[in-house]
Amino acid sequence: MSVAMLSLVEAAEQIRTRKLTATELTRQCLDRIERINPTIHAFITVTADLALEQARQADAEITAGNWRGPLHGIPIALKDLIDVAGVRTTAGSRQYSNRIATEDAAIVTQLKQAGAVIVGKTNLHEFAFGGSGIVSSFGPVKNPWDISRITGGSSSGSAAAVAAGMCIAAIGTDTAGSVRCPAALCGVVGHRPSKGLLSKQGIIPLVESFDTPGPIARTVREAATVLDCLSASGDMDFAARLDEPVTKMRVGVARNLSADADQEVASCL
Repeated sequence: MSVAMLSLVEAAEQIRTRKLTATELTRQCLDRIERINPTIHAFITVTADLALEQARQADAEITAGNWRGPLHGIPIALKDLIDVAGVRTTAGSRQYSNRIATEDAAIVTQLKQAGAVIVGKTNLHEFAFGGSGIVSSFGPVKNPWDISRITGGSSSGSAAAVAAGMCIAAIGTDTAGSVRCPAALCGVVGHRPSKGLLSKQGIIPLVESFDTPGPIARTVREAATVLDCLSASGDMDFAARLDEPVTKMRVGVARNLSADADQEVASCL
């Protein structure tokens, strides 16, 4: 199996124990991007030089015994609404095709502190305003499982990139399903965190009061691991809590929701 198709947990353990270098893993992801992206259109901008520099730095730190955690040396992609200093942020629009960020978004600062490797900026439904992933000035994102099908949106490129092994995990943004929908359609896992858990500073907004960044990965445990590394509180330990029993959980079910809503609307007419 290509190392680019390793799970985040597997890749992190191999990098930590130096069975695999971050540079080797990054090169494999970049090779897959070069080979697959002309068909999939998952990436708008590939930051190969930055990624290899970060990967070499990660290898040097880990060799010296300074392992920062499960994202150290892991190739991550960012939805192209998220600013990386010195890299353009297009929001999927020609209007911003030459917009170069001057500062890192808060979540990028956290990724860099965690030792992550940023391989590029992913395609999206233009300005995140849509759920298909088809409308982008940089071409429609194709579903890697079947390129005749849509990826969903708006974090279309992030989900497609993870599903196709072009990165180990990715960050999208979610207003009304923009992480969850493309993750579902591409067969990966997307999570919308509670508002405020992840900072949206440095992210071009769709709805300022409701947007949130969120992780996309291949499994629930991997998405939880990314969330653990990036959450503002820093003490939730989402991945560990996956093993807790659910016997005491209570689930609420809305009865006749659509009927109630129809009556409420009818009363206003």
